[in-house]
This record gives sequence, structure tokens and C-alpha cells, in this order.
Amino acid sequence: MAEGERVAESIVDLIGNTPLVALRRVGQGIPYRLLAKLEYLNPGGSVKDRIASTMIAEAESTGRLKPGGTIVEATSGNTGVGLALVAAVRGYRMVFVIPDKMSSEKIRLLRAYGARVVVTPAGVPPDHPMSHYSVARRLEQEIPGAYYPNQYENQGNPEAHYRTTGPEIDWEAGPGLAAIVGTVGTGGTMSGVGRYFKEHRPSVRIVAVDPAGSVLGPAFRTGHPGTAIPYQVEGIGEDLVPKSIHFEYLDEFVEVNDRESFQMARQLARLEGLFVGGSSGSAVAGALKWLAKRPLPERSTVVVILPDSGDRYLSKFYSDDWMREKGFLDIGATARDLVARKKPVPALISVEPTTVVRDALAVLRHHGIAQAPVLSGSTSLGTLQEDNVLHGSLTDETILDRSVAQILSPPLPEIAADAPVSEIVHRFKEERTLLVRDLTNGSIVGVLTRHDLVGYLSESGSTDAV
Repeated sequence: MAEGERVAESIVDLIGNTPLVALRRVGQGIPYRLLAKLEYLNPGGSVKDRIASTMIAEAESTGRLKPGGTIVEATSGNTGVGLALVAAVRGYRMVFVIPDKMSSEKIRLLRAYGARVVVTPAGVPPDHPMSHYSVARRLEQEIPGAYYPNQYENQGNPEAHYRTTGPEIDWEAGPGLAAIVGTVGTGGTMSGVGRYFKEHRPSVRIVAVDPAGSVLGPAFRTGHPGTAIPYQVEGIGEDLVPKSIHFEYLDEFVEVNDRESFQMARQLARLEGLFVGGSSGSAVAGALKWLAKRPLPERSTVVVILPDSGDRYLSKFYSDDWMREKGFLDIGATARDLVARKKPVPALISVEPTTVVRDALAVLRHHGIAQAPVLSGSTSLGTLQEDNVLHGSLTDETILDRSVAQILSPPLPEIAADAPVSEIVHRFKEERTLLVRDLTNGSIVGVLTRHDLVGYLSESGSTDAV
């Protein structure tokens, strides 16, 4: 960009120099100045734009990537987008290998840049032939002129943040800076920032946030990574220890779970106007958790790095349906609560096994229902279903005068009275009616139908729940 001009030569020239903004509402009540570094304002929507530019420039300078070549990368999505920006400007083809747990928006976004996207299973070990690491290595060998940046080993990854992100925070945050908090995946961001501050302001604490289930936190604390456990938040944590992470530049690790991450991301959108991804929720949740246990001098400045934008997660944690399905949306109600709101309809309409079928049908019609559990005390013996009785009476006219016990359909599936709405939603994907049982005393509390659930959700304002 020429002096005095405000026109960038390409989109790559707009990477970096992201702003800081104060978090005044989610950080309310803490005696610190909490600032967010808005990395999602990079042109590709994430912090990964920085490393993409650096890794490709280095590959060009060393001759590993030649004009007309193909960039092949294993990515959770964001590094692919950053590389796609560079590839579009410089005329490279692109092949990105992405695990299938990543959002559909990320896959569509990469394809929008003209990339070929290869989707691999997310649950396989890193050395498995179908892992996204292994597939990317194989494609590099198979495609003529391919270059595999390999963000997990490429030292241009932390170097990019040592050169840019660290100095920016140093200049923007001012002299009161006491800590920098950010998530780790490849570890490049926090390793590069950490290295910069160890050399220039060693008193600043470098705090890494890791998702529960990742091997990075255990590797930092004990030297042994252990075994990864699946988690939902994208783009952070690892199932291996990358060569791009340098623990010597990190001071502490904080663990956060999926629920904390997603609920905080939703709060950042609704309370601060920051439409960010789940890893940004992880970073802020981790910062608040760390500050609660590691007090700093009052009025200290703490910078939290927000890695990416929320627009690539609309089908996931910004969807109430997805959050309920995964059990992350806590709207406080249980099966017992839904049963209680069935009034004036009785919560439990049942018949005894000795009841005459004709009389039992009259009970169903009186209440406008098509089936009822057949109970003997608290024991569910089966179900009386109106359709089955009517069909049976066409061939056996004596059926109406028999006892209910003689024409039982299978018992209704059961759910615990204390089961949350998220579990009820999940069960109703397979079932139409559920018998609600109090597990503390074994009693039957009532019956729930899909209609009861839909009525509750439509009236509860659950879309406003965080």
C-alpha cells in the first residue's frame, strides 16, 4: 500500500491489525479491564489468516510452492479459508481435508472459494489412514506440484504470531497488561504470542484454554498427553501434540467444556454484540474461570483472543434445536414440569387390567385420547390402544366384552420424571408417547406426548434462553 493511500493491493494486505474492544457486560463485576482481540475481523473471518499468509510466503521463497501449484492442507476449516484467500490472489489450486465433525457452513465456504474439499471421519486416531492428517499427506504425494503447509508442524505458524499478533497486543493494550488468554489447537497463536512477551514483557501471564477431552492440557501438566475424548467445539484442542506448540512459552492451562464454550459464545453475541465462534466462547469462559482463581492487581488489563466468527456455526450452537439435541440448552424444565402443565387434562389417565374393554374405550373417548397405559399399582403391564381394539372388533365381536388384560399392546416407553427437556426432545425423535416415572419412589407421574412438548416449547420462549 503506497504512502498516503488507503487502497490495499489485495485482500492479503488487510490481514492483521485487528482491534481490541472492552467486554463490559460479560466481565461485569470483576475488578479488571477485560479486552477482546477481535481476530474474527480478519478478512477470512479468523485468526488463521495470519499463518496462511506467512506459510505460503515462506514456501514461495524457498521454492516449495511454484506458480500453478496446489495447496493441500488438513484443516478444521479456518486455516483452509485463510489459505484460500492467498490462493485466490496468487493463482493456486486448493485441496482441503476436513474432519466430518466440522460445520456444513465451513465446507460450503471452502467450496465457495473454489477449493476441493475432502471430508474424513473425525473419530479415528491421528495415524489412521483415514485421518485428515494422513489423507492430506497422501494427497500431497499424489498431486503433481502439491504443497502441504502442515500447520501442525510448520514453524511459520507460531512465527506469524510472534511477528504480528504479539506486537499488536503489546502496543494496543498499554502498560497495565497483566495476562493474555487464548485457546490452543495447533498452539501457534499462543506459542508465538508467548514467545514475544517472554522476550519483551515477561511479567505478562500467557494462559492457554483447552477443551475438555483434548490431550494438550494433560501434556502440559504431566508431560503425557493421554487419550483424546471427543468434544463438540471446533478448531481448538488436539488428539496429538503438534510440533507447532511450544509449552515453554505458556504459563498455565485452563480447561473448559462444550456447554461453557457454547453458552458463552451466545452471551457474547447477545450481551456484547460480538458474533463469534465456539472457541471464542471457550476463550472468554476460560479467562473468567482463571481470573476467579488467580487474582491479579486491581485494574489490571487482561486480553482475550477471539479466534473466529459465528457465521460458520449457524447450524450448530446458534441453533436452539442443535443445542437441545446435544443437551447444552438449559431451559430449566423437566418431564415432571411438562406433566404438571397438562391441566385441566389429567396428568395420568390409565385403566386397570380387569376393566372391560367397552368401559375402557369410554374413558378414552371421554378424555379425547387414543391410548392409555394399563397399570396395576405402579407396574406398567401394557397399553390399551383404541385403533387396535377397533380393528380387532371387525373380526371378533366379543372383544368389547373382554377384560383389558386380554388385548394388551406393549407398554409405553418410560422416561425419568427429572429428565431435562433436552432428553425429552431426544427421546421423541423415536417415540410418540412416554410414561413418566418418579425414580425416587417408583410411582407413575403421568404421560407425555409430542403435542405436550411442542406446546411447552412454543409457550416457554425457549429461543431466548442462553
